[in-house]
Amino acid sequence: MSTVSSFSRAPETEKYRAHEQRAAHSFLDQSGNPDYVAIRRSRDFARVNRRLTRFVFPATALFLFWYMTYVLLAAYAHDFMSHRVFGNVNVGLLLGLSQFVTTVVIMVLYSRFARNKIDPEIAALRERAGAANS
Repeated sequence: MSTVSSFSRAPETEKYRAHEQRAAHSFLDQSGNPDYVAIRRSRDFARVNRRLTRFVFPATALFLFWYMTYVLLAAYAHDFMSHRVFGNVNVGLLLGLSQFVTTVVIMVLYSRFARNKIDPEIAALRERAGAANS
């Protein structure tokens, strides 16, 4: 029996469907071990890698820009950084403490992102590689 693809409306051969099912089923080599080269070349791995890269690089660039701004202000804007906000607390101290706040915010955002977007896809790849319990 031949099925019809919803994309092309052309019949799919049994050989093609069997190959597609076998390729989508697992990433195991002939000896039953994970085939890491096949995993690395797979579209699923590339998608996870792209998704991770699209989060990590902008977050890192934004944080480094923020940090370098703080360092440059501390080095060259003494009057601005020494401006008292209240009591003995000045702008430099508040901006310095905000570096810690920024770090915690990025950590929480990354943790949520990884838990919701990356971890499920990695778990699926591990399952396909026969390493679900690793």
